[in-house]
Amino acid sequence: MSGRAVSGRPESERPVSGRPEDRAARPAVREPLWRDLVGDVLRRERLAQERTLKDVADAARISMPYLSEVERGRKEASSEVLAAAAQALGLGLADLLALAQGELVRITSLTAGRGRGPSGSRFDGLCLAA
Repeated sequence: MSGRAVSGRPESERPVSGRPEDRAARPAVREPLWRDLVGDVLRRERLAQERTLKDVADAARISMPYLSEVERGRKEASSEVLAAAAQALGLGLADLLALAQGELVRITSLTAGRGRGPSGSRFDGLCLAA
């Protein structure tokens, strides 16, 4: 089966019953999608530079409608497209991904305080080696 309920809605959108086993089986908060985070960063950076979609799309050599779809999280862009869009905004691909990762940490730390230790997140950006 394709993960769709009889009603035609995806399983993730079906109402959760009051049974404890149903509530425990599904997370209370949906994790943000990477494409949404990257798109938000691209749009925020473009607007901060007061540039148009057309300007950035032309500089990145991608179509304006495609860049719009990427910014809205509707398209899962390739690393080449992300690198081109980032470069058009004066960023490296690593900069773009670091900004998106920071946004992911910020968003998940707001909602992840349940049972993950004092910081509210399993990962706080630190790596220790023995």
